[in-house]
This record gives sequence, structure tokens and C-alpha cells, in this order.
Amino acid sequence: MPGLLRGVARTAVVAGTATAVSNRVSRRQQGRWAQQAPPSPSLVATPPLPPSAPLTDDMNDKIDQLKRLGELKAQGVLTEAEFADQKSRILSD
Repeated sequence: MPGLLRGVARTAVVAGTATAVSNRVSRRQQGRWAQQAPPSPSLVATPPLPPSAPLTDDMNDKIDQLKRLGELKAQGVLTEAEFADQKSRILSD
């Protein structure tokens, strides 16, 4: 029985040592890779976006006209050519 116990103890020591060495090697590699790798995009600070300019009444009117124009085209009242012509007139003003 003492020989068996000694063999189990030796196996536990070897396994524990192997685990400790393996963990140390892994930590060392991770440290090296962290130094070599560029920072991930999620960690890079990005400047804040500028506030969007408020829409003017003129722009709101154009958007409303374009919506109505699109509805007329969808209903079949306007042809594709008529829609394109009216859209270019609205946007050129």
C-alpha cells in the first residue's frame, strides 16, 4: 500500500507542476500578444458626432412635397417620367 500511495502522490505533484507551468506560459503569451496587437476598435475613443442641423421650413416643405409625389406615383396617377420631372423641379428650387 505505501508504494501505491507514493505513486499517487508523485502523479499529483507532476500533474500540479504541469498545470502551473502551463498556466504561466499562457499568461506570458497573452501578455506578449497584448503588447503586439493594436487596440480593438471598441476600445478606441471616437470623437462625438456633431449635432445635426435642424430642418428648415423650406426643407420640410420639400420633404412633404416629395412624399405626396411618391404617393401619387404609387397610386398610378403619375408615370415614372412625370415623377422624375416633378422630383427634379422640387429638388432644384
